[in-house]
Amino acid sequence: MREAHHPEVGEITLTGVMAALSDPIRVGIVRVLADGRERGWGELRAPVAKSTLSHHLRVLRDAGLTRTRQEGTRCYVTLRREDLQARFPGLLDAVLAAAEEDDVGHQVTVQPAPQRA
Repeated sequence: MREAHHPEVGEITLTGVMAALSDPIRVGIVRVLADGRERGWGELRAPVAKSTLSHHLRVLRDAGLTRTRQEGTRCYVTLRREDLQARFPGLLDAVLAAAEEDDVGHQVTVQPAPQRA
């Protein structure tokens, strides 16, 4: 698999970020990732097909909200909090607070990956 494109901080646009956050599932993914932990794609649970979840993750990555890392056959995702804060100070915190207050994205959860023996 080729390396995924991640926009540089200066390439992240306000309209791109806002468009990516226009879907409740994507807001839910951002809420889950807001704890700062890297998550395996298989840990994310949402009421959509795996292909649709993959699409949502790609939209977030292309907008500059997340960073994806591949390790073997597994993919991991993190929130680019510092980059977003540098580009749009306070925006992510405002979005997360509003999402919490309005309960947007609550249907996205995390199921820890099974531990290997």
